[in-house]
Amino acid sequence: MQVDAVLVLFCVWLVGAAGKLVQPRGHKLETYKQSRSRRETSSMEGDGGRKSGSPIFKRSPDMTKSPMTKSEQLLRIDDHDFTMRPAFGGPPIPVGVDVQVESLDTISEVDMDFTMTLYLRHYWKDERLSFPSTNNQSMTFDSRLVKKIWVPDMFFVHSKRSFIHDTTTDNVMLRVYPDGNVLYSLRVTVTAMCNMDLSRFPLDTQTCSLEIESYAYTDDDLMLYWKKGNESLNTDDRISLSQFLIQKFHTTTKLAFYSSTGWYNRLYIHFTLRRHIFFFLLQTYFPATLMVMLSWVSFWIDRRAVPARVPLGITTVLTMSTIITGVNASMPRVSYIKAVDIYLWVSFVFVFLSVIEYAAVNYLSTVQERKERKLRERLPCTCSIGNPDDMMIDPQITGYGSTDVNNTGNYGMPDNDSRQERMMAQVALNDPHITHHVKPSRGYVNIWIDTHAIDKYSRVFFPGAYALFNIIYWSIYS
Repeated sequence: MQVDAVLVLFCVWLVGAAGKLVQPRGHKLETYKQSRSRRETSSMEGDGGRKSGSPIFKRSPDMTKSPMTKSEQLLRIDDHDFTMRPAFGGPPIPVGVDVQVESLDTISEVDMDFTMTLYLRHYWKDERLSFPSTNNQSMTFDSRLVKKIWVPDMFFVHSKRSFIHDTTTDNVMLRVYPDGNVLYSLRVTVTAMCNMDLSRFPLDTQTCSLEIESYAYTDDDLMLYWKKGNESLNTDDRISLSQFLIQKFHTTTKLAFYSSTGWYNRLYIHFTLRRHIFFFLLQTYFPATLMVMLSWVSFWIDRRAVPARVPLGITTVLTMSTIITGVNASMPRVSYIKAVDIYLWVSFVFVFLSVIEYAAVNYLSTVQERKERKLRERLPCTCSIGNPDDMMIDPQITGYGSTDVNNTGNYGMPDNDSRQERMMAQVALNDPHITHHVKPSRGYVNIWIDTHAIDKYSRVFFPGAYALFNIIYWSIYS
């Protein structure tokens, strides 16, 4: 019994000792958890201090997840009538505009228009859109909100076609600031009219204008202005055209009056274009000049070579006609003369005159031969005349020496009958025993000289006159 009591007391003692050992261990575990929590907290505070510039820690909570902060509720769109302009009944609302030209696509002389792609931005203040903000950050929206608020009703005056780009979505941006300032931007391609003066074409300089105006609001309701003056217009440095050199862009502002509605503010974008001439030199001016020079070759061809001179003249005339037709096919049908028309038609006249020159030479040669033939019939018997072949090489009669006859052969010389007629006519005029029977015809001698002189003088007159025309033409239009 005593042994059992001792064992029971020993067991009770062991249980009590075990309980004391367990309690300090549990206290140490709780202390570890608390110390770990304190370390993690201090670590986060230290990292936050080091990464205070990181946008992750600065970013505000996602407002779209809160049903009470919808954009329409924040801007109080349902509380206002946005069919009316801001400050309706008060002074006109100022609307600033700036433009960035992205590309200048085409310039058409036939349709007299141009196509331009640009970013059109509007700036105004609408206090109805103001909203509370602690960080003064703006809110950006797309085209869905634009349909629910008031925006300026801009349009392009004298435009033929225009559209807002919609790939991949509508290229429209609306940015609203807490104080009610609004930025409205859209990307537009517009084809507008450009009144061109083509009287100096292709040595011309054209000035085209894109005009922007409010459709409904007069200057009593809306004051349209360039936000930064000439600096409101920005262009891409890579803009280039194949036929034109863009010299400058500038802006102006004017008032436009309509008899039925009143005065409107109108903004102008002017750009000056100077045409490249090198293309037209290669395609028009050089071919026309070469055709004129080719027509002068006939002046060095013998006047009796009809199959050579006639096709040459006709070919040059037809080629000039083709050049004129090709140039006019790509031009509008204007009622005034262009610079290129003057050059081409004067060149055509020179080519045509070269054909007329040969017709005159041919006609006078025919008249000369007829007179020689009649003179031969009226001469007495020429039996006393020596050998005609000996007379052919007499320089006093024929004008050609024996060396010339041997070197040139029959080229440039008339046939046997014509030579005999001319020799007998010369003998009849030089022989005093024969001239008392036939009255000398001095007119016949002059005709023979003038016929040869036409080609000779044309070789100098035609090139000289055409060179003088080119000097005057390029000094005026360059």
